[in-house]
Amino acid sequence: MLARAPELESLHSLRHGFTGRAGGVSNGRLASLNLARRDGETPEALVTNWNRVARELHPDWTSDQVVLLDQIHGGEVVEASTATGPLGTLAAADAVVTTQTQLILAIRTADCVPILFAGPGAVGAAHAGWRGVAAGVVPGTVQRMGQLGVSPGSLVAVVGPHIGVDAYEVGAEVVAGIVDSGVPEFVFVQQRDRPHVDLRAAVVHQLRSCGVGVIMHVRACTFSDRRWFSHRRDGPITGRQAAVIGLCPC
Repeated sequence: MLARAPELESLHSLRHGFTGRAGGVSNGRLASLNLARRDGETPEALVTNWNRVARELHPDWTSDQVVLLDQIHGGEVVEASTATGPLGTLAAADAVVTTQTQLILAIRTADCVPILFAGPGAVGAAHAGWRGVAAGVVPGTVQRMGQLGVSPGSLVAVVGPHIGVDAYEVGAEVVAGIVDSGVPEFVFVQQRDRPHVDLRAAVVHQLRSCGVGVIMHVRACTFSDRRWFSHRRDGPITGRQAAVIGLCPC
């Protein structure tokens, strides 16, 4: 059910992973592990799906420990001290960090880039589409982790499945927004006379510019690989997968 980064998997102090479409109880276009409120989804199915994810992380964890955000494609980063459960949200933001154990930080995506962060005594999760890249959600998360006592050099960042450059054709607004944020133009590739964005390259550039010590990848294109939900491929009615991370009690 969960795709994982081997280097983080070896750390007993935390649990993490990236969900795909399989392993849940949702039906139709949301089949089967949808993790967000969508038309046609029931609260009961969401709770069941999140319980399955929680138990995959740790046999004693439940959906009650999940921390969700109302993601708005911006740069806001918040700190979590309590859970929201699978039917609530903590704040309007696109990244969350914590030093608390047994909270499951979760970012939901359907083409945007999920990034998980881990450092001594703290974890974080961020959601970065092109607007999030332009708004600085990635450096903002690194900075917020620093406020929790984790230096950039001791951070591990894992970039999860997202839309690949071949599928991500964009317009002038996207090009201008990303370039204005300071990301070099090498993240753009011309294909069929149209610009395409390599979101992974943009995120990695920002992570490296912040001095993040280790950057890893769980590679998959959500658009071309139907094991993942994709907004661009299937439209706004599609479901959402999640990137999840939590600290275990010592």
